[in-house]
Amino acid sequence: MKYFTHSEFDSPDEPGSGKNMRHDFLEMLDFAREESGIPFKITSGFRTQAYNKDLQDRGYQASTNSSHLKGCAADIACGNSKQRSIMVRALVNVGFTRLGISKTFIHVDNDQSKSDAIWLYA
Repeated sequence: MKYFTHSEFDSPDEPGSGKNMRHDFLEMLDFAREESGIPFKITSGFRTQAYNKDLQDRGYQASTNSSHLKGCAADIACGNSKQRSIMVRALVNVGFTRLGISKTFIHVDNDQSKSDAIWLYA
């Protein structure tokens, strides 16, 4: 990877777990980062079952079938609408077809077991 380290994708409760990220996902994300020209700050990468459950218990929209559990998803911090536009365009241009858009982050995954979708977080 040119722009990321595996540790950026670690589940907070398991140091070193970023190595569980799928290579094809990381490669696409690296290409998107290159195309955007904007640094991508990963706020959530791989998640253990325990950490995903903790997020649910705290009221976050963490699906029991989360693509983060499979190592094929990441949440990327996003500071403003211009950045969001550039980042989304780059993610789509490299082939991502599953995006969740929030005011403060973009969720992206390439989970082949799920349908293409773009959704908004309240």
